[in-house]
Amino acid sequence: MLKNYLLAFIPIFVAIDIFGLLPIFISLTSDYTSEQNTSVVKQSTLTAFFVSVSFIAIGKLVFSVLGITIADFQIAGGILLLILSINDIIYPNKPTRTPSSSMGIVPIGIPLITGPAVLTTSILILDLYGIGPTLVSLTLNMVIVYFVLKKASVVVRVIGQGGTMAIGKVASILLASIGVMLVRMGIQSVIIHAAGK
Repeated sequence: MLKNYLLAFIPIFVAIDIFGLLPIFISLTSDYTSEQNTSVVKQSTLTAFFVSVSFIAIGKLVFSVLGITIADFQIAGGILLLILSINDIIYPNKPTRTPSSSMGIVPIGIPLITGPAVLTTSILILDLYGIGPTLVSLTLNMVIVYFVLKKASVVVRVIGQGGTMAIGKVASILLASIGVMLVRMGIQSVIIHAAGK
């Protein structure tokens, strides 16, 4: 039983990639006060959690109604992740963001914390390990996200600006790799399904 919870936790942790998210979060909130930053962290983690749980609850129903398969979602999500990561690598200088009351919802809550990778992973884990391990793993990951983002400035002071930039680039490459992996898994599923007919 404990093994199922651990096996469910790890893929969600990798999909969120909180340490890769740090440089992006810091750049988006660089002009925020401490109070604004705390508010954004709370807003973003709550948004990410509720979107994930809602997707777990109704995701398969939506897929069924629209005729979308898990493979379709993997391919679409993978392509989106690949485009986002390539854009970040080619155009690293993001425009300065002004403080916004909805920053924690979009883009930090979704799609940065809870994006296609997390949603796809959650649905797949639900199939493999059931609702209990999926929800517990998702909750624990969001708690980790909350505390890491809350201490983001401390992390920056420890590893420096160059370190955060390096993490950001590595994160972009990992994001591209996850995107390619999702596309590959989706294509493999389509091929296996077609061969079984």
